[in-house]
Amino acid sequence: MKLANRRPNSSEQKNTSLNKKSVQKVSKHKKEEARFAKTDVRYWSHVIFQPTYSRDGQVRKVGQCAAKIQHLGRRETFSLVKANKSEAAVRAKAIYLSLKASGWDATLAKFKPKAAPKPVSTVGDFLTELNDYWSGKPKTFQDYCRSFRTIISQIFEIEGGRKKFDYVNGGHAAWIAKIDRIKLADVTPDRINKWRIAFVKKAGANPMKQRRARITCNSLMRQASSLFSPELRKHVKLDTPNTLPFDGVDFYEGESMRYNSTVDIEALIHDAIHELPEEQLKVFLLATMAGLRRNEIDKLQWPAFRWDDGVIRIEATEYFAPKSRHGGGDVPIDKEVLAMFRGWHAKATNTFVIEADTEPRLGMTYSHYRSQRHFDALSRWLRLKGIKAIKPLHELRKEFGSLLCQRFGIYTASRMLRHSRINVTEQHYVDPKERVTVGLGSLLVADNVTQMRQESRERKHSVVSAG
Repeated sequence: MKLANRRPNSSEQKNTSLNKKSVQKVSKHKKEEARFAKTDVRYWSHVIFQPTYSRDGQVRKVGQCAAKIQHLGRRETFSLVKANKSEAAVRAKAIYLSLKASGWDATLAKFKPKAAPKPVSTVGDFLTELNDYWSGKPKTFQDYCRSFRTIISQIFEIEGGRKKFDYVNGGHAAWIAKIDRIKLADVTPDRINKWRIAFVKKAGANPMKQRRARITCNSLMRQASSLFSPELRKHVKLDTPNTLPFDGVDFYEGESMRYNSTVDIEALIHDAIHELPEEQLKVFLLATMAGLRRNEIDKLQWPAFRWDDGVIRIEATEYFAPKSRHGGGDVPIDKEVLAMFRGWHAKATNTFVIEADTEPRLGMTYSHYRSQRHFDALSRWLRLKGIKAIKPLHELRKEFGSLLCQRFGIYTASRMLRHSRINVTEQHYVDPKERVTVGLGSLLVADNVTQMRQESRERKHSVVSAG
């Protein structure tokens, strides 16, 4: 039988006829819709429909009519209550006009109350609701929540003691629950402003402690206030006055973040090579010679080494995502450093550069490092060598950036550090294009000049190069 010449049977002819009628009917409705504006009830009489449901294998129609209505990129199905199409069309028009005049929240509350967003009144409800609309990294959102809860706990004197660090027996959860019960309306700008002032006063008269307190206070407020950004706030209806917690609250004037080197890098590298165990030495070299961040070192895998090109490639992997979209890229390293890592690679037993007993954890809301034991040991060693910074390991990256900036300029340093913007680099490093003095030194004579000792620091900047 030649299928190409087969004539359709009666059943197929009937289906074809029905399809044609259906297409003609849809086309007719489209033409009818085009004749009227959405403010005309006749438009809605052509778009309303009766929803269907399935029961016992049969498709049945719901008694009430419905309409799909779109406004400002959002589309919702509204039950029109009425079974009479004329009355249903009138209601559909009323819903549309309400959307145009009052927006989605007011319209849903009036015509579809079950779908209307419920106002949130407590801190816990607010953060829970907000989490549903967060599309960034889970850790970032949890950092914002932690900062907000820290501020609230200090404002309302919710002390947790040691139990608040008990994540196993429920001590931490109980402390969080007390904070989350606070009414958001009670977290006023006046209370936050008083907390801000008291936070720095606790540092006492020590200028260094005051400086750290101002930096910490600004950091807490910056993260907490991000929860009330317009992009997030538009998704949540608050049962509070129009004033938000951080409205009108001033930040402290930004402190200078400029890095001033106190490290004899040449002596430090010499000691590291002779004193550090293998894994700690790897961490030290990656931070000092390549300027890698802690998480970049922790999750670095051997394929990141491009041996022929002499670079380490920082890019997203199944275990790691760069800090920002500018955080990836190739970091050139010296051939001597490359040779050391090539030797370690030859005897590696793991795909990760740093050997550790802990596996990486994905999707965590806190910082987890598989190499934490090595990081802690190296930090202790660095402190014994005179590095007193709060984060000794990060101090090595700063030294890397400082040396690059002094030798090759701030733009090269910014590119090698993989900062998102050049002004981030400018905040931390000085770009000494030319060393300028007042020029009056020639007036000094040998009789009133004390001879200064030659120190090894004069050669400290000759060790690290940009590759």
